[in-house]
Amino acid sequence: MSDSVKQSIQTPQSDEQIATKVHWDQSQMRVDYANVINILSTREEFSLLFGINSMLNIAESKGFDVKLSNRIVLTPHAAKRLAALLTERLREFEARYGTLDIGL
Repeated sequence: MSDSVKQSIQTPQSDEQIATKVHWDQSQMRVDYANVINILSTREEFSLLFGINSMLNIAESKGFDVKLSNRIVLTPHAAKRLAALLTERLREFEARYGTLDIGL
């Protein structure tokens, strides 16, 4: 199955926007669940590490194990685009469902 979405893409040379049709091919896509994420970075790449913490009560333990399941490697430019997309989607989510409190 593939989905098509029209997106506006800003060209690097100017502020003009070009409507581009993007075809999302989902035929090879996997779906994994993660409740823990960590990010490592070097000058050339960002590594997003995804895993699962199955400890039920962290307060009672002196530590916990995370079983890593996936590592996604991004260029710094792709990481910045991901940060912008996540920020926008979280803003939309909180406008719809209320502010998320993560204790920071």
